[in-house]
Amino acid sequence: MGEANLLNQTTSVTYIRLRGLSVNQKVQMAVFAMFLTFYVLTLIGNILIVITIIYDRRLHTPMYFFLSNLSFIDVCHSTVTVPKMLTDTWSEEKLISFETCVTQMFFLHLFACTEIFLLTVMAYDRYMAICKPLQYMTVMKWKVCVLLAVALWTGGTIHSISLTSLTIKLPYCGPDEIDSFFCDVPQVIKLACTDTHIIEILIISNSGLISVVCFVVLVVSYAVILVSLRQQISEGRRKALSTCAAHLTVVTLFLGHCIFIYSRPSTSLPEDKVVSVFFTAVTPLLNPIIYTLRNEDMKNALNKFMGRLEGRGKK
Repeated sequence: MGEANLLNQTTSVTYIRLRGLSVNQKVQMAVFAMFLTFYVLTLIGNILIVITIIYDRRLHTPMYFFLSNLSFIDVCHSTVTVPKMLTDTWSEEKLISFETCVTQMFFLHLFACTEIFLLTVMAYDRYMAICKPLQYMTVMKWKVCVLLAVALWTGGTIHSISLTSLTIKLPYCGPDEIDSFFCDVPQVIKLACTDTHIIEILIISNSGLISVVCFVVLVVSYAVILVSLRQQISEGRRKALSTCAAHLTVVTLFLGHCIFIYSRPSTSLPEDKVVSVFFTAVTPLLNPIIYTLRNEDMKNALNKFMGRLEGRGKK
């Protein structure tokens, strides 16, 4: 009897079942069409932003350097979850191997945490450009921008490794189903056949704390920026407000999810799936829309780039 119990405790789960967004076939087809549209537009929009920034030398500034990083991250972030979800709409079982699940968790947190750090760096860039314009080019040199990019990617990697290693060390020998359409740490650790109270505290103190602290820093940064804008001329104020409003919209949508999911114990709520949809599929699509439709420089560069492509096509 003792050997049997030991075997049961050490048997690992090889596959995990994902419940997905719905069990209704018609709803699943509607979800497939919607997510496929979102994903294709996300790829086109963000890749077009990166190419345009590389193509147009007028956009070779720190702000657009970080914006191109944001677009690249959004492509990767969306690709981690959406293709698997699209495939699962045609599958009844919706299985994912435990190894693939862990890989998905790793890259999900890598890109999410890196984006949080990037949004914070972008807020600092806007603060320097608006509040200290005379010092801007001295402080935000290309060497500094590259070092900041390396630092935020390194920070995201360390965060992801720490969370993933905590998750895979747990014993999984019982339930094998999570109520989601992708693997994330809070859902997966609930499958562990051991007490996960300490792990949940570590998740809250890690992901939750990072989200809350960065959000506070961002809000304070924009408060300082808004105060500074009161002293500027109307045209400069309008352009700066437009840029800051776009950035703040992205920050609220993205960090809102992180605070909602990772700043509380691992308990399932009906709103979790809706919030996760925005996190994985909608926000990466909104970023190119927000940053292009509200930015005259980007719109002009895009029009110039598309015009050149049309000219080559006619030849």
